[in-house]
Amino acid sequence: MKAVTWHGRRDVRVEEVPDPVLKESNDAIVRITSSGLCGSDLHLYETLGPFMGEGDVLGHEPMGIVEEVGSEVGDLKIGDRVVVPFQICCGHCWMCAQGLHTQCETTQVRDQGMGAALFGFSKLYGEVPGAQAEYLRVPQAQFMPIKVPEGPPDDRFLFLSDVLPTAWQSFVYADVPKDGTLLVLGLGPIGEMACRIARHQGYRVLAVDRVPERLARAAGRGVEVLDMREVDDVGEEVRSRTQGRGADAVIDAVGMEAHGSPVAELGQRIFNALPKRLTAPIMNKAGLDRMAAIYTAIDAVRRGGTVSLIGVYGGQSDPLPMLTMFDKQLQLRMGQANVKRWVDDIMPLLTDDADPLGTEDFATHRVPLAEAPTAYDNFQKKQDGTIKVVFQP
Repeated sequence: MKAVTWHGRRDVRVEEVPDPVLKESNDAIVRITSSGLCGSDLHLYETLGPFMGEGDVLGHEPMGIVEEVGSEVGDLKIGDRVVVPFQICCGHCWMCAQGLHTQCETTQVRDQGMGAALFGFSKLYGEVPGAQAEYLRVPQAQFMPIKVPEGPPDDRFLFLSDVLPTAWQSFVYADVPKDGTLLVLGLGPIGEMACRIARHQGYRVLAVDRVPERLARAAGRGVEVLDMREVDDVGEEVRSRTQGRGADAVIDAVGMEAHGSPVAELGQRIFNALPKRLTAPIMNKAGLDRMAAIYTAIDAVRRGGTVSLIGVYGGQSDPLPMLTMFDKQLQLRMGQANVKRWVDDIMPLLTDDADPLGTEDFATHRVPLAEAPTAYDNFQKKQDGTIKVVFQP
């Protein structure tokens, strides 16, 4: 089958790889009909190279049709139309019972000290072949696949794999009070969807980015946008719009590759130029992120407010302004989204004919797998209006 594979920093290729096969009795094989390109994929493309293997299959936002099933997959059957969450979880361990599917005790990557295995996401998370491919082996298929109805186009449900539950969790974790103001940093797919969710719930939303197309899309849905090319101090601007206090809650949807961290950015580039056998152990203990977004969040949130981190961070030695955080009495919540925890909350919005979250027009580009290298490059460089890419094998 054809699949998108990793071969180095900013080097992805479409190659022939072996078809997946059933390995366990609770496996399934899904023929992919749509698969998303995520901002997290760009971390592998750019920053987390030390943990990648040559030829790793990328992608973790799959949707498709069940082609094969093992003998212990419950009521899942061949021909079912399914969305597959990005983390691999069993549904029956203690962590899954708490709704913490990204900490699944059955699939935790213990040799790396990490949580649940993820599709297409490096040695840190199990090096499981990903979903930017024609077929996908789905472990724990007695629990993992989310069955969706026939009829509506893929995009109505595809984003249940990651974007929607990730944005939903970021909003829930932000704990915006009634009549409160939410600030969203970054209008990539997760940040923009978080804005849509908050606006649908009736909240005032401010959002920060520097890409014109992203700002325009958010503004079109009633978001008050702040263009970083024109705003010198985001915190001061937010306070000027919130009676001098700051936002009640802030979602950091940017993460480790924020603009405005030139020293850390240079360090990451030098670091990634070194041999992986040297860099991976160092990054596990002393890695640094670009911290501009989280510093902005801490500055712009009001005293007693909440910061919800949903942008991925990978450093182990990141300095935080603990005096400021303690003095402002902040709450900080974070983590990979527990997809299955939020499906029942989100599904009614997807089966609503009005499509209130605008899922059907959310993707800006739908392309075949053959165009993956160009799509990655455009997404990383924020060119050609690329905000959300969907591959259609």
